Amino acid sequence: MSTENRLGTVLAPPATAADARVPQWSQFTGLYARELLRTFRNPWVLLITVVQPFMWLAFFGSSFSGASPAIVETLFHTNNYMAFLLPGVLSTSMLTVGMFGSMSTIQDKRFGFMKRILLTPTSRSTVYLSKALGSATRGLVQIPVMIIAALAFGVRFQGTPLMWAGWLLGLFFLGFGMCCFFLAVTSSSTDWQTPGVISNFITMPLMFASGALFPAANFPGWMQTIAAYNPVSYSALLGRGIVVNGVPDWTYLGYLGLFATLMLVGGTLVASRYLKIE
Repeated sequence: MSTENRLGTVLAPPATAADARVPQWSQFTGLYARELLRTFRNPWVLLITVVQPFMWLAFFGSSFSGASPAIVETLFHTNNYMAFLLPGVLSTSMLTVGMFGSMSTIQDKRFGFMKRILLTPTSRSTVYLSKALGSATRGLVQIPVMIIAALAFGVRFQGTPLMWAGWLLGLFFLGFGMCCFFLAVTSSSTDWQTPGVISNFITMPLMFASGALFPAANFPGWMQTIAAYNPVSYSALLGRGIVVNGVPDWTYLGYLGLFATLMLVGGTLVASRYLKIE
């Protein structure tokens, strides 16, 4: 009900919390769409995202091209190292997508966009989730290109479309979980160098201490222990069971889903408290 002051001016009632609240879903979809548009409007980012894993497949995969089929079969349990490598390359490439999300967040802080957003009724967790999901979606762009490249290298795939859909979901879980982790550890930073430093520190151990590039059975004991808890191993093994054997182990998909859930919950709590706008 409006009230009247001594001058006769009609005053509106004060806004309630419900009146000021903006639906977070609309805020999230707008920020997520912005992340996708930024990806496809920047041809260099898109090119690097696609070309980098292709170079891994071309150069690293060709390293065993001169080996005898018997050696390749003994080491990798397949006569085509490219088929063994493809799931591993796609899995390791999902490690780095979180770094681009972190750099995007720092850019938004430095140029004032983050401050303008957080001055609105948009929650920090909404900003965090849109960044993480946008980065993970960016990582999925490279998958069809890599599959076409693998076909060009002579890889012949096994598995049904349903199996492949499950593997793509596993890759998304891995990328989303890593994006949540990267954004959480850099939520309070405004330094351009921080995402790259953290990425270099984390990517190499997770990449080589996994079954992505070589069978983990040949690792020393301490590396096998890391590989047993490494989400990159689960993603690579899930994809390899489909690509090479056509018999996936869906337990790995459950591990990846659990990893993504834990990173999302923990990262949201961290970002809600420590995401800075300065």
